[in-house]
Amino acid sequence: MAGVRVTSVDWQRSRNGAAHHTQEYPCPELVVRRGQSFSLTLDLSGDLDSEETLIFTVETGPKASEALHTKAVFQTAELEVDDAWTAVKEAQTGNSMTISLASPPDAVIGRYLLSARASSRRKHSDRKLGEFVLLFNPWCPEDDVFLASEEERQEYVLNDSGIIFRGVEKHIRAQGWNYGQFEEDILDICLSILDRSPSHQDDPATDVSHRHDPIYVTRIISAMVNSNNDRGVVQGQWQGKYGGGTSPLHWRGSVAILQKWFKGRYKPVKYGQCWVFAGVMCTVLRCLGIATRVVSNFNSAHDTDKNLSVDKYVDSFGRTLEDLTEDSMWNFHVWNESWFARQDLGPSYNGWQVLDATPQEESEGVFQCGPASVTAIREGDVHLAHDGPFVFAEVNADYITWLWNEDESRERVYSDTKKIGRCISTKAVGSDSRVDITGLYKYPEGSRKERQVYRKAVKKLFSVESWGRRTWIRRAGGRGLWRDDLLEPATKPSIAGKFKMLEPPVLGHDLQLALCLTNLTSRAQRVQVNLSGATILYTRRPVAEILHESHAVRLGPQEEKKIPIAISYSQYKEDLTEDKKILLAAMCLVSKGEKLLVEKDITLEDFITIKRAQPAAPGEGLGPVQ
Repeated sequence: MAGVRVTSVDWQRSRNGAAHHTQEYPCPELVVRRGQSFSLTLDLSGDLDSEETLIFTVETGPKASEALHTKAVFQTAELEVDDAWTAVKEAQTGNSMTISLASPPDAVIGRYLLSARASSRRKHSDRKLGEFVLLFNPWCPEDDVFLASEEERQEYVLNDSGIIFRGVEKHIRAQGWNYGQFEEDILDICLSILDRSPSHQDDPATDVSHRHDPIYVTRIISAMVNSNNDRGVVQGQWQGKYGGGTSPLHWRGSVAILQKWFKGRYKPVKYGQCWVFAGVMCTVLRCLGIATRVVSNFNSAHDTDKNLSVDKYVDSFGRTLEDLTEDSMWNFHVWNESWFARQDLGPSYNGWQVLDATPQEESEGVFQCGPASVTAIREGDVHLAHDGPFVFAEVNADYITWLWNEDESRERVYSDTKKIGRCISTKAVGSDSRVDITGLYKYPEGSRKERQVYRKAVKKLFSVESWGRRTWIRRAGGRGLWRDDLLEPATKPSIAGKFKMLEPPVLGHDLQLALCLTNLTSRAQRVQVNLSGATILYTRRPVAEILHESHAVRLGPQEEKKIPIAISYSQYKEDLTEDKKILLAAMCLVSKGEKLLVEKDITLEDFITIKRAQPAAPGEGLGPVQ
């Protein structure tokens, strides 16, 4: 009979939720994944004629159009088609009809409006059936975000809590983090992050049409999680002062941050540091259906001048000269990896992609970073989109120390302290243990292949010309710089040095350690040792000096000597930040003009006393707070 209308719709939330792994989302509307069918039961006002079909319309975003693939009009048919929206009649009893709808595996993600009408009715008689949300689908082999392993999908898409690793290379600490992607309002908030982006504000229809592409979506999110250009979610603060906000060390998850941003009318939340940005981005991308994990890099380079080296300038006491040192090496840095195909680069670069929401350097005029293929980083293909040189430097830069003399000359100082890019870590699949994934980013330290990749990266980034042992690097844009012994270490001196803790460093206690110096020759040597110490942030930025002393040391042939160093609690307590970190430096000046810089990063442990009703047995009552 003509004039049949849809009178009601059953979205079959439990059946569809189970099939689409979306039953955890608490929102009122149906949430499904692209490239996979879902069922609806429609009640009609009467029987459809045998010739009649139902015509469905789906649309997303403002000014939805078929040309932009943000709108589709399709009718019930016998078969599903892979690359288009389809509707197939599953069953009919009386006036009730069950329809299977399916979206293409490259459909735009987001909130859709679904309408329907009988084919006999006029176009403008569409009945709005309601809204549903369409997400990326790592279970669908044709989706760019497809991930083959079910265990990995459970971990990287559906697990709503995890572990973030921080600390220093020799003392890595685990902290729990609540991602909470299935908590109240979080899906709405994640979709609104996309809508708040400058790309959407400038041209909403075009922006929405690009949301089929995980490369586009993840790059937008990496810009929006920090507040630097766009009133994004989190405001960074690395000065150690957190007035008017929450210390980055006090957050334990993303939910409170995202809800505060949303309820505060998109006012950036104070304050974040790298692990906070990474935790929030992991929540957003898992929520949207992209497999994502949090990755920590220890001794992470921040190479501002893009010469693939961290150039640190120090004075004769080994103190960092902040005015001259633009590059830095953070004790650790945390970013994300997301898993998807790189249609723009080719299949060999599919898989894990680095994304970094911490605002460090601008990319295309915006504080955003990635996606950069992890495979491209390992192979030195730093010219490929996006931000390869910065990420390559984070894990591969050479750490070069320069002594800046009073006459403004500089000389290279031997320092064996730091290799960049150590113990790159992420949480294991299915457990809380730490997995070292350094091998995904680079070949073994010191191997021929590692140096080959480094040279390849240098050649891709610069035109390199050599004269003897000097190298002229010509950067894009015409500016150039000399690099002495571009790939060679400084000359190894005839003494060796190392700091050793004599007691574990405990907050509230004096620090007891020694500088152990060894004469590597069979002749006696005199060494001037200039010691300095400073409280630092995890970025190794000095806060306040707490030690400054000199020693004249005579070393007999092959002799080892220990110089005791004590730093009292009263010396460091006023200037220690919440990072609880101290950097010690010893500039060792040997008689023949040789110089050795020895450094040690110390993280102080918290100890608490557990009060008991009975007296504690000997050795009980003290334990480190994890």
